[in-house]
Amino acid sequence: MQQRLNKAQISAAEWEIQFNPRAATPDSEAYRAMLAPYNAAAVAELRCHSDVSFGDHPLRNLDIFPAASAHAPVHVFIHGGYWRSQDKANFAFVAGALVPMGITTVIMNYELCPETDLNGVTSSALDGFAWISEHIGDYGGDPRNISISGHSAGAHLTAEIIAYDYSPSRAISGAVMISGVFDPANVSKTSVNDVLCLSPETISRRNVLLRPTRMQAQTTIVVGGDEPELWVDQSVDYYHHLRRQGMKPSLHVLPALNHYNILGLFHDPNGPVIEAITSAANG
Repeated sequence: MQQRLNKAQISAAEWEIQFNPRAATPDSEAYRAMLAPYNAAAVAELRCHSDVSFGDHPLRNLDIFPAASAHAPVHVFIHGGYWRSQDKANFAFVAGALVPMGITTVIMNYELCPETDLNGVTSSALDGFAWISEHIGDYGGDPRNISISGHSAGAHLTAEIIAYDYSPSRAISGAVMISGVFDPANVSKTSVNDVLCLSPETISRRNVLLRPTRMQAQTTIVVGGDEPELWVDQSVDYYHHLRRQGMKPSLHVLPALNHYNILGLFHDPNGPVIEAITSAANG
């Protein structure tokens, strides 16, 4: 049996591979390109309220793709990009998968580093979810039936949302964390930190493994079996974090999937991502 990696003993180069998905998957752009046709089709075929603002910053905005029926269940997707890159425009394919199922879909932007720090990134995502909870009814969505998912850094922000003590209180019907990063300390030792500039205080504050969840919803954690060992461990750690609070999350480590092609699960009606979202939507 192959010996497990020991964080205290691996080299800086190996750490970069373990905790920087671009380093671990050099052909990441090719996997992203595979989703481009789905994205273009969604933009061309679906109704969309584009660039709806939820604050003064230009990245505090979102796209709302309404389902055909009124009072439709709602799903919010938060993109990845290690808190420093990407845009909602590249993830319309999520709406392309969900709107035909009768689910109003919201793709959310948020502030990015280095213009802000990770605290500012998180604050904008928290505010975005609060805005959706308050206003989605104006766009045909059911504010009492909102689920949420996020990929990579977006999974971290999803975890931040369900750990936040909103006032007035918010509720979600389900949360899906895809290939997430949950402890920023792991990132601080990679080249990504040249942009993030994480301080010890920020690392501690934004570590969702140290804080209880506030929204006790149906929770699904998904990670690729072809991702680096220590990256997969983050999802396992978060799974146990939820279990220690008496929650009953599901955990899926899926063979042949890496950090980028895992987003293809939005086009697998029998896979754990779509099953979790539709289960939450149907109550």
